[in-house]
Amino acid sequence: SVSSRLGKKTVSIEHLTKSIAGKELIRDFSYQLPRDARIGIVGRNGAGKTTLLRLLHGELQPDSGSVILGDTVQIGYFSQECEKMDPQQRVIDYIRETADRIQTPDGTVTASAMLERFLFTPELQWNRIEKLSGGERKRLYLLKVLITAPNVLLLDEPTNDLDIVTLNVLEEYLQNFKGCVIVVSHDRYFMDKVVDHLLVFNGQGDIRDFPGNYTQYRDWKDAKVHQEKEKEKEAAKAQEDKTAKVRLNEKRRMSFKEKREFEQLEQE
Repeated sequence: SVSSRLGKKTVSIEHLTKSIAGKELIRDFSYQLPRDARIGIVGRNGAGKTTLLRLLHGELQPDSGSVILGDTVQIGYFSQECEKMDPQQRVIDYIRETADRIQTPDGTVTASAMLERFLFTPELQWNRIEKLSGGERKRLYLLKVLITAPNVLLLDEPTNDLDIVTLNVLEEYLQNFKGCVIVVSHDRYFMDKVVDHLLVFNGQGDIRDFPGNYTQYRDWKDAKVHQEKEKEKEAAKAQEDKTAKVRLNEKRRMSFKEKREFEQLEQE
């Protein structure tokens, strides 16, 4: 994989707050990104997941708080929206624009060799971009992000429109990647393979820090829901018992009162 060396100072998020269209998505969030972080971001649509990535990338400015990047940090951002490409440009030229030769741990690799690793045959490399399918364009855009040698990689829904073979290439790439990876995804299988820590957005501005992968989080959440249901059942039963007791006492009181009235009647 291609990456630049990351120093001790990575990314510091300090008291970050951001609202969009009057909705508070992130409230007073602070986080220190570990050097080898493998973080998944989960939550409902519209909860603010992409907003956090855009704040980290610098596309968006926070309402308050700050994102401080270490001196060596180089961010690679793969957004949900594939960047605009010139349909007349050849595939090889699109990559050469960014780098003709790419430094990898195994030595220098040409743009053409890197394209082959990402399943672009020599014939395909000389095709114009207009001839590529949507999935192939996405794969090409992904490669362009990766060859900029980032050491902090932000991936927003990377599995959308990628075929299984490309997904395998990406998973393998991330497993060998020396740097931080932050992924927004609903793909449980992919998340389990590439992340070991989660930031969970609840949609009201709060972000929960969860140590574990997506399946572990779902299991924990299911157990919590089950626990809460059991507590609700117990509370409902306790309430029923209390009501029954009150009724019984009322009944007893009534019969005592009736007895007294009966005795009075007898005397009269």
